[in-house]
Amino acid sequence: MNIVVLSGKGGTGKTLVSTNLAVYMGANYIDTDVEEPNGFIFLKSVVEETAYVEIDIPDIDKQKCVMCFKCVDFCEFNALAKTKQGVLVFDKLCHSCGGCKIVCPVDAVNYKKKNIGIIEKGKANHIKCIRGVLNIGEPIAVPIIKEILNNLDDTLNMIDASPGTSCNVVKTLEYADAAILVTEPTKFGLHDLGRAVKLVEDLNIPFGVVINRITEENNIIKDYCKENKIHILAEIKHDKNVAVLYSKGELLLEDDRYKEIFESLSNKVKENLLCK
Repeated sequence: MNIVVLSGKGGTGKTLVSTNLAVYMGANYIDTDVEEPNGFIFLKSVVEETAYVEIDIPDIDKQKCVMCFKCVDFCEFNALAKTKQGVLVFDKLCHSCGGCKIVCPVDAVNYKKKNIGIIEKGKANHIKCIRGVLNIGEPIAVPIIKEILNNLDDTLNMIDASPGTSCNVVKTLEYADAAILVTEPTKFGLHDLGRAVKLVEDLNIPFGVVINRITEENNIIKDYCKENKIHILAEIKHDKNVAVLYSKGELLLEDDRYKEIFESLSNKVKENLLCK
């Protein structure tokens, strides 16, 4: 069972929810926010295993190339370009689809491996922890996300997705059995929550909402959820003490004042999401 925790925008508390809930429910913590994987900070996870993630990049054999440029015409990502000297490869734009090799009439396209990041595994709080880390400067994260999610245990996995509704999030949601959408009661939060809701609805994934940093009992997010018949799984009040704990890299579960939030959230997730 894979529960994906996502947010329409960054900074809503997605990692706060996913780390604390993973520990409370005894789920594996999986961080696919590979550009900013900070869940290990809160879990104090010790890395026990590291693996490199490599992708295939075209390597043009200039001895065989007849400069027909069929590979260039085929590439939808502009990773290949025509020059007077032959085909120029922009490896950061390559999606490793393999099409350039297929269309080459003289078998001049080979592939070389390129490292784009790592996958780290460890343990903390009696749970398994996995995260992907994209190399600085690399623009394409999906291969790391796929490598992580294709090899998950067949148990309960709490997956901390990237913020927004980008390709990284869509790829993560392909593996989801349920989703938790974390938002905040602001106009920006509402706007981006709407995008996230449409995404999970289009993918037919059961979901509910967690509202973080509530300052008023009645707010635009609660009105939106009521109007659209969306389950509110938890409400976390705007609290200086939460900010202090978070700034120190501490789990809220370690403070008895906030433990009941995740006890209630766990129960509602089981009732509203895992039973469907």
